[in-house]
Amino acid sequence: MDASTLSKLLSPDGWALLGSLPPYDEQRAMALAMRLREAGVDPDLAAAALTQSRLRAKARAKLGGFADGMLFTPDGVEQATRLVVAALHARRYLAAGVTRVADLTSGIGADALAFAGVGLRVLATDVDEITAAIATLNLRHFPEAEVRHGDGLALDLAAEGVDGVYADPARRTRGGRRLFDPSAYAPPLDAVWALRDQVPALGIKVGPGIAHQGLPADAETQWVSVDGDVVEAGLWFGPLAPAGPGRSALVLRTVPGDDGEPRTLTRTLRARGGSGGAAPGGDDDLVPDVGAVGHYLYEPDGAVVRAGLVAHAAAELGGRLLDRTIAYVTTDAPAPADAVDPATGRAPVATGYRVLDVMPFGLKRLKAYLRERGVGRLTIKKRGTAVTPEQLRSQLSLKGDAEATLVLTRVDGAQQVLVVEPLG
Repeated sequence: MDASTLSKLLSPDGWALLGSLPPYDEQRAMALAMRLREAGVDPDLAAAALTQSRLRAKARAKLGGFADGMLFTPDGVEQATRLVVAALHARRYLAAGVTRVADLTSGIGADALAFAGVGLRVLATDVDEITAAIATLNLRHFPEAEVRHGDGLALDLAAEGVDGVYADPARRTRGGRRLFDPSAYAPPLDAVWALRDQVPALGIKVGPGIAHQGLPADAETQWVSVDGDVVEAGLWFGPLAPAGPGRSALVLRTVPGDDGEPRTLTRTLRARGGSGGAAPGGDDDLVPDVGAVGHYLYEPDGAVVRAGLVAHAAAELGGRLLDRTIAYVTTDAPAPADAVDPATGRAPVATGYRVLDVMPFGLKRLKAYLRERGVGRLTIKKRGTAVTPEQLRSQLSLKGDAEATLVLTRVDGAQQVLVVEPLG
């Protein structure tokens, strides 16, 4: 979007047009565009309004109803923090006693919106002029939030009265390819975390695929998942990490409330003592038991796995690993009461299954097993095996009305098939 198109959208006629559009439907978008053209709507304005309608529909999954009053860029939607996570960011700063936050890479303003929403004064910056203009619009209801077009790293933080800093560096190329090298972020990660010498209350959102090796030892590095999707990792310094440095996993799950409305279930696992490189499924400071398959199988949440806290999950669930290098936990009894949500009976840190059968992996044996039980619908999960689920499914010649769930994995180094059913 260029400045001219943005001006048309922000005109009374443009804003009214955007508000009058029906909920976005990709299959009807072309017909709607033709109707707008026939009605004499400026083609550029019609295209911009339809684009915003599409972006709002996509952003609704992250920002809920707030998206309906906002403008977006495609990159801004991709990088915007989910509202439920942004609210937790804001509470960190509030609990740390911060009063004025500098959001150095505000994008379209999702995190700045959450900061302002809890009463923090916000100074937001973005190097892209159009993005900064859109953020200004999105924060229009918060007079305590100021947006500037410019490089946030060039701010005189002391002169601005900033006592908290937040940054969400861009982690994609212009072509949309993900960047995994922190030095290639925009701005580079080293340049951002050096600011903790000026403002100790520093938070940085990074990609969840960031490697453990090389993470700053004075930060709490937290991986966050929302309903099973690992959405980010965050580096939190100084007063924003009250529990001290280390690795943690924050698991957020949407569950039905007592009144029927959805509520967010929150669970945190933590390992203290630095962010050193733990292998996936293992921990630096906790050695898990390894043993035979029990009556139950638990698949740790992705944030737990990324944080290297599978052993902590096993301890919370009262279980052991099937294999020291595989992120599956098995137990002889259901998860203990203090590990489950009392309303749902589910363990937030892992998805639970009841084990129905265990057998060595073999195509002929497995095919006969499923045929005898009339299994025609099959869910295949795997860890620690080279078997491709799609290829295996085609080889099994499934027939019947029954359904089953298989877990292909290693048990004490040997390839095994676990037949399971989801708990609950």
